[in-house]
Amino acid sequence: MKWIPNFNSSNSLRVIFVIAVFILLFLSSIAYKHNQDLNESSKVVMHTYEINIQLERLMSAIKDAETGQRGYIITRNARFLTPYIYSRDKVNTSFITLKKLTADNPQQQENLQKLFKLITQRFVSFENCLKYSDPKTYDKRKLDNHMFGGRILMENIRFKVDEMNDIEKTFLKTRLKIYDSEISLSPLFSISLFLVALCFILLAYRQISRDFERLKVFNKRLLISSGLIAESESIGNFSTWQWDLDADKIDYSDNQYRLLGHEPNSFVPNKATLLKFVHPDDKETFAKYMDGIVEKKQLTFVYYKIVRPNYEVRYFKTTAKIVTDQQGSKILLGINFDITDEHLLNIELQERNKELEKSNKELASFNHVASHDLQEPLRKIQTFISRVSDADKAVMSDSAKNYISKIESSAKRMRVLIDDLLLFSRTNTTKKEFIKINLNELLDNAESELAEIIEEKRAVIKTNKLPKLSVIPYQIEQLFINLIGNSLKYSQPEIEPEISIISEKVNSSDYPEILEQSVKKFHKITFTDNGMGFDPQFKETIFILFQRLHSKTDYPGTGIGLAICKKIVENHKGHIIADSTLGKGSEFTVFLPD
Repeated sequence: MKWIPNFNSSNSLRVIFVIAVFILLFLSSIAYKHNQDLNESSKVVMHTYEINIQLERLMSAIKDAETGQRGYIITRNARFLTPYIYSRDKVNTSFITLKKLTADNPQQQENLQKLFKLITQRFVSFENCLKYSDPKTYDKRKLDNHMFGGRILMENIRFKVDEMNDIEKTFLKTRLKIYDSEISLSPLFSISLFLVALCFILLAYRQISRDFERLKVFNKRLLISSGLIAESESIGNFSTWQWDLDADKIDYSDNQYRLLGHEPNSFVPNKATLLKFVHPDDKETFAKYMDGIVEKKQLTFVYYKIVRPNYEVRYFKTTAKIVTDQQGSKILLGINFDITDEHLLNIELQERNKELEKSNKELASFNHVASHDLQEPLRKIQTFISRVSDADKAVMSDSAKNYISKIESSAKRMRVLIDDLLLFSRTNTTKKEFIKINLNELLDNAESELAEIIEEKRAVIKTNKLPKLSVIPYQIEQLFINLIGNSLKYSQPEIEPEISIISEKVNSSDYPEILEQSVKKFHKITFTDNGMGFDPQFKETIFILFQRLHSKTDYPGTGIGLAICKKIVENHKGHIIADSTLGKGSEFTVFLPD
């Protein structure tokens, strides 16, 4: 019976690996000295090549500067000066490198110094050429002289560079002889490299085994991921497809078939079959889109309707992107969205917008009525009451006088209410034209508007320097009037009002709950007074239209002023908050974006 050895593949790999390691160690001891000598020879050879390269770079930088200078003189286009501007840094860098490389060669050091002087003179020539070519200081004779002198300097530079290159070539011949003698030992070194490569092959084989196991895991994950993508397409109501433009082959995802009303893989996808599903109204547009992709590589969103086999019409949106695979084939990756629900929602929104426009027109009509029709009878009432003379009032009964007084008071309140409503309405509807202006000017205007009541109450207003911002001037001025007027109205009896206005720049991240985080910086303007204050539980409701914390008999007003303030700040993409302590005063803080 013939015995056939049964080798374990893993053990064989281990044995081969151990043998390769021993061979490598053996050869490494022999090759070490050779590699050291060869490395020194290589350094010497590379030293010569580096000097040649640096000299070439030096010449290239000067040529670039010369070309850029000529281009600028001819065209006066500053772009041509870019090589000239950067050439000095390149020349200095090359000189530093050359000085290090030739440190052990006095002859080359001397040549390098002469070359440096020539190049310095050449750059002076460059500057003079630019100076006398300028229209302001143009001098043809001097320009010609410097251009001709620059040419001579350039020839001297080339001569000196060639001289240095010749010296290096002489050194290179000697060094190459040494290098050739060292390289003769390369066969032994090549064998060593072969053995090293063999070791790496074995290691690679071992790694391949590991990668194969890892690949199994990745394939399993990929199957799970593919399933998740398929589920995502179904949930998100979209699909994907691929079109190999070179092979003219189209592949659909399973959900693409479903969106078209078919089971997956129930037909062969191509341009003609897809066109059959497109609604007749959109066939021509969709066909042009497909032709544009193939011929002109136009990739844009296209909107169209498709008709399913059950005659149901669905609305689609498609986009695509061209990519190139590893084989160089052009692949068009596309994605389709079923936007039927969004389309129907847009139609509903359009109807609502029409209703909103109608409501806005009705609101405009109301504003017209409020500003004209309602004020006219009110003016007549006030006019007729004013014509009741003191003699007429003397013959009236006390009750009649009381009625006349109440009518007059009610008419005044109604006028204030109409004016405030119109102001609030204009805050919503007036064209919002932003102008960059110093807020201190608007504050001065507001104080002038309130000068009478400020003087009457002997109020003191302290403020630091306010910023210069892009705002709607009349609205910010109204904001200042309302906030300062509010502090004056609710001042404490027998106490002179003190109002402090402080401005500072803050980060939106410091107030994440109230400020828009897309804007990094805000200006925080704080209005603080020593008035009667209010219960902190009402710090949000006071900004609601017609909300009053006191009766109209105690304090006059309509409950619209702070609502106007809130609307103005919102028009500027800002925020306003309030805080207070009863009997100690109030604080209103306005945040305006930088």
